Amino acid sequence: MTDQPRRLQVLQAIVEDYVSLREPVGSKALVERHGLGVSSATVRNEMAALEEEGLIVAPHTSAGRVPTDKGYRVFVNRISEVKPLSAAERRAVRTLLDSEADTEHMMETTVRLLAQLTHQVAVAQFPHEDGSTVRHLDLVSLAPTRALVVLILSTGRVDQRLVTFDEPVADEDLAVLRALLLSLIDGLGPLQAAAVLDAAADRVPPPRRASADVVVAAVRSLLEAGRQDRIVLAGTANLARSPQDFRSSIGPILEALEEQVVLLRLLTEMEQDAHGVSVRIGAENGASLADTSVVAAAYGPSAVAKVGVIGPTRMDYPGTMAAVRAIARYLSRILTT
Repeated sequence: MTDQPRRLQVLQAIVEDYVSLREPVGSKALVERHGLGVSSATVRNEMAALEEEGLIVAPHTSAGRVPTDKGYRVFVNRISEVKPLSAAERRAVRTLLDSEADTEHMMETTVRLLAQLTHQVAVAQFPHEDGSTVRHLDLVSLAPTRALVVLILSTGRVDQRLVTFDEPVADEDLAVLRALLLSLIDGLGPLQAAAVLDAAADRVPPPRRASADVVVAAVRSLLEAGRQDRIVLAGTANLARSPQDFRSSIGPILEALEEQVVLLRLLTEMEQDAHGVSVRIGAENGASLADTSVVAAAYGPSAVAKVGVIGPTRMDYPGTMAAVRAIARYLSRILTT
């Protein structure tokens, strides 16, 4: 074995042990646990070279070493393949996500499941509706002066809004209004549909004009919601379970998680690698998230929205990458069928 491959093997062993054991790794332990086929002295020499290259560092006065952000980056770049989820994990994903017909609930279920699989903070952008079209519109009477407006897009997104009328509206009048609006916006994208709605109320006879204005406003609001970038989170408490993983307070990290603009910009900038995932480590995430790593993957018909996890740099990268990629693929399958 030449020095460089052996050095990288030592780095991999250090990363794996530190992620698993949460304590600095020494040369003797590496030899005992990983069967490197060389002496402790040789491993110490390789560790010295890794430290000189900035890939590992000695925390405080410890005799052991821990990976640096640069070391994690080299480790991640050398992952040759992403292991699949276990059979039990795949069944759990299928069972939970296949049972969700409503996009809102599906996204909430997705991040909860991903947080459980990875023990990190899970984050997901709602599906982008840029390439979607209106598939269905329904007006469901709940009472003489109340109705539920339901909008379904071609991506499977289902949104609904409760509306209240100043005067009672008959079921047959709701049916006429529904047929009119659907004839105008069926098959159009959210932006186009919102534009044609401006003239919709003018085509309604005056006795029904007031109720039409209320419904049109609700439909326009639902179309607008479909175009907005939204984020859903789960598992934030996982950060607090390992405060020692962060060089400073987790306060700035929690604040960044609350600032959706920060997360949206970060996710938007991330580009997938050959494994179908994107990994950003430490300082690559900017000052507020410099103690974290972010693993994300694109999903959906246009592969624009992202789903991923945020956690400490001491992360099980292969397992996390596998979980994120699997969830993204399931979401894409659901949204394109």
